[in-house]
Amino acid sequence: MTANPINIVCLATYFKGGDFIRECKRLGCHVILVTKEKMLQEAWPRDCLDDVIAVPNDAGPPLMIDLTAFIARKQKVDRVVALEEFDVMTAALVREHLCLPGMSSSTAKTFRDKFRMAEAARAAGVLVPDFVPLINTEEIRDFMARVPPPWIVKPRSDVSAIGIRKLNSEQEVWNLVGEMNERENLRERASYYLLAQFVAGEVFHVDSLVFDNRVLFAGANRYGRPPLEVAHGGGAYVSRTVAHRSADERELLALNRKLVKGLKRERGAAHAEFIKSDTDGKFYFLEIAARVGGAYIAEVLEAASGLNLWREWARMEVLGDGPQLAKLKPMRNEYAGIVLSLAKQEEPDTSSYDDPEIVYRVKKLHHAGLIVRSKKQERVEELLTQYCQRFAEDFVAVVPPLEKAE
Repeated sequence: MTANPINIVCLATYFKGGDFIRECKRLGCHVILVTKEKMLQEAWPRDCLDDVIAVPNDAGPPLMIDLTAFIARKQKVDRVVALEEFDVMTAALVREHLCLPGMSSSTAKTFRDKFRMAEAARAAGVLVPDFVPLINTEEIRDFMARVPPPWIVKPRSDVSAIGIRKLNSEQEVWNLVGEMNERENLRERASYYLLAQFVAGEVFHVDSLVFDNRVLFAGANRYGRPPLEVAHGGGAYVSRTVAHRSADERELLALNRKLVKGLKRERGAAHAEFIKSDTDGKFYFLEIAARVGGAYIAEVLEAASGLNLWREWARMEVLGDGPQLAKLKPMRNEYAGIVLSLAKQEEPDTSSYDDPEIVYRVKKLHHAGLIVRSKKQERVEELLTQYCQRFAEDFVAVVPPLEKAE
């Protein structure tokens, strides 16, 4: 417990971070949640919240700054925390306005802008697929002459596979650039997009907790199919633990440490993605975020290690750099994995899946998902393979990929 209650304002554009809120309250904090109106009816841990404030769905940083300043009139705000990707920059701007500790807007911009993060990753000594912003015509032309197709066009500030397209010819690129530059919304024009080399291979992610620019804990996982392929082709999303003490795990953890240091992530969670090229077997950087990974990644890591990213991040924010950080060690060294898909049913029934290795069942409308744990990697792989096949028959629904976040 803290000697004097810490007042924490949590920003959450989407429904995330329940365990963070619960741990802050357990540690004696006064916790206020600021979320969008569309998220107000979600199952937030209201018994752990001292106040819940809903803002309009189109609320921007100026309103959030003014709102937090209004909150601070009656009680000092000690921390402002972004629980979701789209709140990272806003939280940084609020902190700067109130002169609070935490990530600056300049650093936050690096974690939100794929152009800046690619430049920073390259400067940190990490391999990055070749890229060019869709700004200067000559640079775009030189890139396409130097790098053979296919190419990927992706928005500089969206998340996951949202808005990503695969292009196969120069004409497709110029047609898209022309169409983008006619858009009414200025932030949807070409300069807000990146054209990058397409690298075929398996996609991995490393999720970590960082304090004082140092990685205290990290777990490496491998996706079943690249998220881009799932987003555009449908099917089940799969992620599972990389073999402990393997060459892949060692290299991924080392690359993640380089990134965290190079991009100046000082405190909190980080989610980094890499692709292992089918051509040369090397790992290439894809992106990194200053948050806990989505799609139940925290639950998979907790199943394998016993360590909850959300709770430990909350402890960092509340308790600081005391001896409690020495306890940030996994309780077990096992394997876990998830199979998750959109479902045709509003409330899919997974009760026929009854293997003892199941440790978590996703409870979300129109989603089916199971997390399994075992001491043996082979058993996790076996179960995920079986479940993918069964999910295709029992649940899987396919919807067109999003062009932009809703």
